[in-house]
Amino acid sequence: MLDYKLIEALARVVEEGGFDRGARKLHLTQSAVSQRIKLLEEQTGQVLLTRTTPPTATVSGRRMIKHYLQVKRLEDDLLGAMVATGREAFATLSVGINEDSLATWFIAAVKPFLKKERVLLDLRADDQDQTHKLLKDGEVIGCISALDKPVQGCRAIYLGRMDYRLVAAPAFAAQWFPNGLTTESVQQAPALVFNRKDELHLKLFAVALKAVPTDFPAHYLPSSEKFSDFISAGLAYGMLPTQQNAELLRSGQLVDLAPAHMVSVKLYWHCWNLASRLLETFTEELVKATQTALSR
Repeated sequence: MLDYKLIEALARVVEEGGFDRGARKLHLTQSAVSQRIKLLEEQTGQVLLTRTTPPTATVSGRRMIKHYLQVKRLEDDLLGAMVATGREAFATLSVGINEDSLATWFIAAVKPFLKKERVLLDLRADDQDQTHKLLKDGEVIGCISALDKPVQGCRAIYLGRMDYRLVAAPAFAAQWFPNGLTTESVQQAPALVFNRKDELHLKLFAVALKAVPTDFPAHYLPSSEKFSDFISAGLAYGMLPTQQNAELLRSGQLVDLAPAHMVSVKLYWHCWNLASRLLETFTEELVKATQTALSR
């Protein structure tokens, strides 16, 4: 029989990124938390945590934490049903989400749910191709991902798509793209890229130029909120979703460098297959909201 107090100590240390912070969250001493994890490792005969900075769960540790979070989610639902309405403690839903969704449509989509339910969101932001890993590793109960294949024990629901266009300020386009989007201009003009995992611009080059330039100058800016500001200021060109580019294109603050082409990213909601009322309600609200928030 698993001792969930021991597993909770493991989960908190990983979640908080350290023994000291994990201990404060549990209102225990650092030594007590360390002893609990050591005892759990002795009981299971497995190394569950690498003592690095920050500490990280091993494969076995991630499985243990994933199991713990699933059980906790069901327990929270049960307690919520037993305690008088409005008096139960807040439940927590950990969700993996891509930065562009977080910066554009997501908050409005979950607002009705958060108004009705006593729930705290623990959002983990990453690239839309990477959030899947957060779910697989048991760090989140659900995620928004560009991958359509669900991991074992989970389900996937299509939400809609985000359409991206290659845009720039008019003066920037006139200076760097006088002859339109060409391989030569791309190799000279400064681009704006979210991070080194971001390949949206490469996908557009592949269809618009029929080839991907081997080298081109680029700024890196891992902030979706500031991305459009940087481009609008005439400092670079880059890929923006419809939710951010539509009004700027209509007003003439930006121009489309490849009007015949765009890159569409299909988004899916992945979540554990649990009989959880909160998770089911959250899923229903999210799917309903994306029917208008995203392209179909």
